[in-house]
Amino acid sequence: MHTKQAMNFKNRYGPWAVVTGASSGIGQACARELSTTGLNLLLVARRQDELRALAMELGATGGGEMQVVAADLATTAGLTRVETATKNLDVGLLVAAAGFGTSGEFLSGDLADELAMLDLNCRASLQQSLHFGRRFAARGKGGLILFGSLVGFQGSPAAAHYAATKAYVQTLAEGLHVELASRGVDVLASAPGPVHSGFADRARMKMGAADQPAAVARSTVAALGRKMTVTPGALGKFLTGSLMLAPRSLRTRIMGKIMGGLTKDQARPGLSV
Repeated sequence: MHTKQAMNFKNRYGPWAVVTGASSGIGQACARELSTTGLNLLLVARRQDELRALAMELGATGGGEMQVVAADLATTAGLTRVETATKNLDVGLLVAAAGFGTSGEFLSGDLADELAMLDLNCRASLQQSLHFGRRFAARGKGGLILFGSLVGFQGSPAAAHYAATKAYVQTLAEGLHVELASRGVDVLASAPGPVHSGFADRARMKMGAADQPAAVARSTVAALGRKMTVTPGALGKFLTGSLMLAPRSLRTRIMGKIMGGLTKDQARPGLSV
């Protein structure tokens, strides 16, 4: 950001920002992008060593203070740890980038994995939005960035439950965008397409063309306070534009073809769409 833009951003959303999922991928890229604004950052993820390394790096190159909290946000204890760590910090921005996906035939899924994904992608987004949204409304300014996905705009065979969790996040962000505007709180849904990050490995997908996390983070941060939803990255914009003109039922089938290609090595029967 230019100096004037950074100052305006810091005044609107500072002095502290919380970034979850900050140890890798989009979360880490958002932390890097926000560090250019001079904000103080509380970095949250499960992996403490990676967080500390990032905090040392950004603290040496950016203008803000860095703190880290190692927490699993799929658990009540992890969410409480973040709330406790920020109790005495003047937080003005939450970037809720923590999340993961599953893929493959729905009936072959592991229930424990699916419930953990539901807890992280949905329950954590709900609890953090409520907790920090109340704080931001009380101070009369602030921002929430929630991460949906391109797959959240329709059903997605071979990633049915993951798409459903992202539809929840998208709908929550849209409603809060309107509801909290009068309280001075900006809410943004970021809905990227395929991104080169650790997500694909955990979701057991073979990623081909994809956007870079830095491009996603840059577009997302720039859209806060200006849009309800942003589809960051060149590929994300292309896929969104291509799909949105089709009826929802057709989009679901097209997404099934796309996901079938990304998950073809899983050898799942019965996924013809």
